[in-house]
Amino acid sequence: MSLRPRKRSLTLRGHRTSVSLEDDFWEAFRAIASQDNRAINDLAAEIDASRGVDCGLASAIRLFVLRRLQERLDDLTQAI
Repeated sequence: MSLRPRKRSLTLRGHRTSVSLEDDFWEAFRAIASQDNRAINDLAAEIDASRGVDCGLASAIRLFVLRRLQERLDDLTQAI
């Protein structure tokens, strides 16, 4: 596990780009894409298209992962 961000390559709408993400965020992002039966590049392109101009792609992916995990935690809390 690396605590420092590492560059990851993605293809968004036919264009290569890279994001710097910590291993934990990258693995969670990949797991979410897999659970949703989505290609990681397609999910990243959707996040990229919906992010604001003041938010970089890496930050937008981190926030996406955080929100998804918060939703699951809320679902578990409501089930108890």
